[in-house]
Amino acid sequence: MTRALRTYILTLLALSALCIGPRPCGAGQDIVLGMSAAFSGPIRELGIELHRGAQAYFDQVNQRGGVHGNTISILALDDAYNPQKCLDNTITLIQRSKVFALFNYVGTPTTTKILPLLKRYGDRNMLMLFPLTGAEPLRRHPYVEKIFNLRASYNDEALALVDNFLAAGRDDIAVFYQADAFGRNGWDGVRRALASQHKTMAVEATYHRGTAYEDDMTPQIEIIQRKKPQAVICVGTSAACAAFIRDANTLGLQVPIATMSFADPETTLDLLEKEPSFPAERLGDIITSAVVPCHEHHELPAVQEFMALMEQTTSVPTGLIKGPYSPPAFSPVAFEGFLNAKALVLALERIGPNPSRKALAKALNDPSGYDLGLGTPVVFSPDRHQAMDKIYFIGFDKGRLVPIHDFGRWSQ
Repeated sequence: MTRALRTYILTLLALSALCIGPRPCGAGQDIVLGMSAAFSGPIRELGIELHRGAQAYFDQVNQRGGVHGNTISILALDDAYNPQKCLDNTITLIQRSKVFALFNYVGTPTTTKILPLLKRYGDRNMLMLFPLTGAEPLRRHPYVEKIFNLRASYNDEALALVDNFLAAGRDDIAVFYQADAFGRNGWDGVRRALASQHKTMAVEATYHRGTAYEDDMTPQIEIIQRKKPQAVICVGTSAACAAFIRDANTLGLQVPIATMSFADPETTLDLLEKEPSFPAERLGDIITSAVVPCHEHHELPAVQEFMALMEQTTSVPTGLIKGPYSPPAFSPVAFEGFLNAKALVLALERIGPNPSRKALAKALNDPSGYDLGLGTPVVFSPDRHQAMDKIYFIGFDKGRLVPIHDFGRWSQ
């Protein structure tokens, strides 16, 4: 065999090797998204539901041939809401699994823990897309250019709650919050909102991350009750907030209690409805600030599309869940996951068949925005990577979630 022929054959073999694996030449690719979230522990419902909503939309897109022939999949790892585990998972997803982007992360202490990795892997242009957190560090320099936040911030939620309570004549507002980065972010949002109206918090109390529904909240209730607040804003998980609401009722703290979006209202409702001593009428004084509309907003195309899609699926992420789990029919968290997936697909459609992270960032920053079916386009810009600002309110009525349009019922 001549040297020229040998070189020619080796070249052909090398080219053939390039066309083997997850991204074959001349064929559709699998765009793999890396997700680290809680699929176990006290907030597992958030990871499960966020995954369900996104996966349902991706499944529909993949069944139709994908985006420019490329399918989309989620490689999900359980971090149990543990920051160190989230860090380890993220290194695995970037280094070993070589995911296209980080997607659908859950929680403030977990996401803020991995922010330095976005700088560490800056040469790869790694992006974090649509995390479920309203924390400010993800919306500020030096990390904001690598992070796209679809949802409104905790500051937005705090401001909306404070403004509505003040408009209802409830000036003395207490805050119950998780003693970590997440809780302090929400606490600071309430403080700033009150300060803008020349007011201060009536009183505050904290709890430790990982608190379960079975835990006793009597000490926190007693601290708050001594100041006789007219309303309470809770910055915490569903389990902790539901435990607080349960014990507040037992100890006679009869004021409206609001939770922020991180406390899944479906889980809160389920826990309190199973509590034998909790009166059903007390559910009417619970408010959840939300970053997506309640599924009762049937006039919105996104709600219609989401409900039709979720009626066709009951699947949960396999291999990640330990123990029984019964998914709700229409979860606000699943709706958020659905919107995250739809926003990504619309951006990928503008890129073409050979997506890159740099091209994706450019597409997301397109000033024309994206119509997700929420009534107005969602728009990112190079200097503002938060697309949505609107806050909605969700309440409970006869065992279901309903929209709250104003706080008039709590006026005094």
